[in-house]
Amino acid sequence: GLSRIEAKNLILRTLKQLSRSVFMVRIIHGCNNGIVLRNMIRKELRSHPKIERIELSMNGGITDLIIKQEG
Repeated sequence: GLSRIEAKNLILRTLKQLSRSVFMVRIIHGCNNGIVLRNMIRKELRSHPKIERIELSMNGGITDLIIKQEG
């Protein structure tokens, strides 16, 4: 139920506060009511310094962010 900007800000805050033990963040953005959030996550967050890669799910409404592991 968040707007694109609200969702991006929430994801960025979450990435900033991650514990070192977290290796993946699963985002459930849905796919039936448009693709704005899905596209933002998959395009704009691709170059985030904490994200190693983005994995697409068999479910079109889910995107997994694989977190870089330090050390």
